[in-house]
Amino acid sequence: MGRYIFKLPDVGEGTAEAEIVAWHVGVGDAVEEDQNLVDVMTDKATVEMTSPVSGKVVSVHGEPGTMAAVGSPLVELEVEGAGNVKPGAAQPAAKAEPPKSAPAKSARAEEEKRNSLSPSGGEGKGEGAKVVQLPTSPPHPSPLPQRGRGSAVVATPALRKPGDKPIASPAVRERAHELGIELQYVAGSGPAGRITHQDLDNYIASGGRNALAARATGYAQRDGIEDVKVIGLRRRIAEKMQDAKRRIPHFAYVEEIDMTELESLRTHLNATRHKDQPKLNVLPFLMRALVRVLPDYPQINARFDDEAGVVHRYAALHIGIATQTANGLIVPVVFHAEARDIWDSAAEVARVAALARENKASKDDLTGSTITITSLGALGGLVTTPVINRPEVAIIGPNAIVERPVVRAGQIMVRKMMNLSSSFDHRVVDGYDAAEFIQRIKALLEHPATLFMD
Repeated sequence: MGRYIFKLPDVGEGTAEAEIVAWHVGVGDAVEEDQNLVDVMTDKATVEMTSPVSGKVVSVHGEPGTMAAVGSPLVELEVEGAGNVKPGAAQPAAKAEPPKSAPAKSARAEEEKRNSLSPSGGEGKGEGAKVVQLPTSPPHPSPLPQRGRGSAVVATPALRKPGDKPIASPAVRERAHELGIELQYVAGSGPAGRITHQDLDNYIASGGRNALAARATGYAQRDGIEDVKVIGLRRRIAEKMQDAKRRIPHFAYVEEIDMTELESLRTHLNATRHKDQPKLNVLPFLMRALVRVLPDYPQINARFDDEAGVVHRYAALHIGIATQTANGLIVPVVFHAEARDIWDSAAEVARVAALARENKASKDDLTGSTITITSLGALGGLVTTPVINRPEVAIIGPNAIVERPVVRAGQIMVRKMMNLSSSFDHRVVDGYDAAEFIQRIKALLEHPATLFMD
């Protein structure tokens, strides 16, 4: 038997390191050639690392969220034959794997032990995401004497129907009277719902409201803290958004657009489309408007290399489509929108969005946009202030289309209205030019026939 060490390859041009996102194998697992071992993330995409050989996993290196340098060992395999490690060569130190899941009883005992050591139920730092269960007892001991009742598990209190008289012993009634407690509001855990001294203690500890009764009415206190480690795509998004807001002086502009005529056209086109044509939403029309207007505003269809002090203005229009996925916000690109009609634009938007949602988008699919469209669809709201997709200098965000009364030629009528939100890099785009640019977009969308006129 030999030893084979799989090292992180160069997963992209100029990439020096990648983040380990998720392991698909563990120590002791048998793997086949081309089986996925681990997912790593570069600045642009998540890449699956597959095994070049078959063998048995001896060790893995790096936990999710850690950075691995190109050329560093990821997985060590025991293989048939010589492998790629000479006998006697020093072996890389293996990272300890998290222990296997223990039986339910042992896991519960360990959790109780942790809770007894820490108020939050956690121990140490750097753990993965988990739910921390806080102790269910009140933060301070009850001021009332326990009357020798011990710490036995209390039976679940039974709730009484309205009008039912509370059942309690004379001693409990006397104590409740001394404390000023109305027994009608105390749930009993004894036989037939009898109220016990423990029930009184629980009532007082809950601040005068029985916890079970509160849960039954939906007004229960909720405890617990979930610690979620920010890794992978979520960390990339956080870093990119932070970098964009720190480095780009955003200038926001919002304009109201009457979408009544365009919505009428869109409805007609969808009703008469061929079976092989995609269903149209607002995005292809907005993309067409950008194609018509951006040649007159080259400073907006641009990318700003602020470190080199150079603005790259593009003749081609490569539109980023902000897409919400299960893993976070991803921006695949529709290339050369200027060469596409609305049907082709709609089909390409659907294609790249599907790639993003299925986590199949390549680095090329996610690189090279010159301006971005972001839309919340039916959740579009009234106004948004989108964050620019650096190093671009502009982002456009259509909001929800709603019917509301407006005044036209002195008459009140119902129209389908939409706010178009936008943000610009004020270092590159002046406010006047941004407003004029959006006004041009508005004119095209309000008179949709002009979208298709040369």
